[in-house]
Amino acid sequence: MPDGESLEGAERPETDAERRRRRARFLRELAEARELRDRVQPRRAKAARLRHAMRMRTFRW
Repeated sequence: MPDGESLEGAERPETDAERRRRRARFLRELAEARELRDRVQPRRAKAARLRHAMRMRTFRW
């Protein structure tokens, strides 16, 4: 852990806005990584889509 991060965390707690911004950035990067993986491995992505569809069909509300 770099010194700057540890000092910043000790001085003040993270605000809700900062946490939401950090979470939004993480989710954007995660979605981008998934899209890249789907483009690189189309067969695996298709199988994952079919598995997800089967799970959703058999899920009981």
